[in-house]
Amino acid sequence: TPAQGGIGIGMDARLEQETAQWLRWDKNPLTLESVKQLIAEGNKEELQKCFGARMEFGTAGLRAPMGAGISHMNDLTIIQTTQGFCRYLEEQFSDLKQRGVVISFDARAHPPSGGSSRRFARLAATTFISQGIPVHLFSDITPTPFVPYTVSHLKLCAGIMITASHNPKQDNGYKVYWDNGAQIISPHDKGISRAIEENLEPWPQAWDDSLIDGNALLHNPSASINTSYFEDLKKYCFHRSVNRETKVKFVHTSVHGVGHDFVQLAFKAFDLVPPEAVPQQKDPDPEFPTVKYPNPEEGKDVLTLSFALADKTKAKIVLANDPDADRLAVAEKQDSGEWRVFSGNELGALLGWWLFTSWKEKNKDQGTLKDTYMLSSTVSSKILRAIALKEGFHFEETLTGFKWMGNRAKQLIDQGKTVLFAFEEAIGYMCCPFVLDKDGVSAAVISAELASFLATKNLSLSQQLKAIYVEYGYHITKASYFICHDQDTIKKLFGNLRNYDGKNNYPKTCGKFEISAIRDLTTGYDDSQPDKKAVLPTSKSSQMITFTFANGGVATMRTSGTEPKIKYYAELCAPPGNSDPEQLKKELNELVDAIEENFFQPQKYNLQPKAE
Repeated sequence: TPAQGGIGIGMDARLEQETAQWLRWDKNPLTLESVKQLIAEGNKEELQKCFGARMEFGTAGLRAPMGAGISHMNDLTIIQTTQGFCRYLEEQFSDLKQRGVVISFDARAHPPSGGSSRRFARLAATTFISQGIPVHLFSDITPTPFVPYTVSHLKLCAGIMITASHNPKQDNGYKVYWDNGAQIISPHDKGISRAIEENLEPWPQAWDDSLIDGNALLHNPSASINTSYFEDLKKYCFHRSVNRETKVKFVHTSVHGVGHDFVQLAFKAFDLVPPEAVPQQKDPDPEFPTVKYPNPEEGKDVLTLSFALADKTKAKIVLANDPDADRLAVAEKQDSGEWRVFSGNELGALLGWWLFTSWKEKNKDQGTLKDTYMLSSTVSSKILRAIALKEGFHFEETLTGFKWMGNRAKQLIDQGKTVLFAFEEAIGYMCCPFVLDKDGVSAAVISAELASFLATKNLSLSQQLKAIYVEYGYHITKASYFICHDQDTIKKLFGNLRNYDGKNNYPKTCGKFEISAIRDLTTGYDDSQPDKKAVLPTSKSSQMITFTFANGGVATMRTSGTEPKIKYYAELCAPPGNSDPEQLKKELNELVDAIEENFFQPQKYNLQPKAE
């Protein structure tokens, strides 16, 4: 019948097949009705948006707007994804039915399509339980790091977190952890993708989520994991007596997300007075009513209410988590009365210095240094490398993203090494390796203890940061991005960098700045290596080139895996000693201007700059 398959509106055959399948399989009345409506209206453009392409399952799992169709997050696509993931896990683990999986969720919801993180988590649990696989489903919202923690703690096969982190409110996501407690890396993403395609038709009990209630295979880990997480966290409290006495006051915002209760508990675990919570933002609210973007990386915009509360309560420090509490931003009131928001790299320097200093206090034996490691991603500041060189521990760089740091940390721990810290410039910190991913809850309370300790020496975070730069060398960073929705333009732009002179050569200069080395992780080329081959893994599907400059500058240009952006990260590293930070800043700004003008060429490629 034309109405059912949409034959009446001249769709192409594939689109027609997808919509016909959808009408057969979707049991959510809201999404089903909206697709029927689009067909009735003959709205080809909207149907193309909903059914044009299935969401791609990558190493970060899924992330897309909630709504109808295979391009969006909804009940049916969650069922299909989980069926594929379930079959893939059955292939990989013979003891899946003994060990099981963990599932948790944030507070996101999309009333128009009836989708919510809680609903998606229940449907995912239903899929596993219908196959006789035990599921540890949290009964209420948790921070994302609680999923990898639970995988490791209970030795499960996998974990799923339903969250879109700090994305806009209409988005949701499906994030996957492997049995080692870290996010998946290739080839698992491809294996899961294949299994999803092979298991699209909902299984007989797929829609009956009531079957999990009271089921012997359903476990609620909330109470026991809460207890054990905060017990483990206490091992990273180094100055309990200072915490009890401190006069430093903190304000915390969870930006309408899940963080509030957990950060309050973390402070109690450290014997710190819990921070004042921003009242308008402390309760979960999927509408994120007080912010344009619920992303603390955006800096002062998201922190306006926090600053107002801090000024009122005479608090010196603001701690801000993103909505799924795996990231942390920190701001400190300066003597001038201005608020300073630390960049991810600056907080990485402070936390790295603190965790090393505290570890050294407890481990007087210099011999253990050779088995001690810190990690950061290749687009993050090299400050940890400078600290490691001077102090004698190891520093390793990984590809961008915590999946690489988590997996590498696990390898090192399995070899009997100590991993003290890992971070990325996108305000992600792994301060306690019992979570092999970024964790904004532990980072918040450890930052608070650091500030309390420094106050006993009459030092602020800003003063300590300056002391780190004086001791280990100034590391000044600047990062931004251009928006580009067209894949062909992106290919052209990077193609031009690989064929800069028309003879397949990379550029030798950028404006007045001389280039001393080039690493291209898309092609695997690295001219600083004897065999010209890059050491880090390469990926043809994403663009990433790093330029090293004769003046001590390093700049990376890369495409984003989750957003239509071409990002750049630039840093000037000065050796320890007397550097003039203002002069370095000026030079870095000139370098960045040259990169924008010569390498990005925003006019030529019609790129949109980041909105200031």
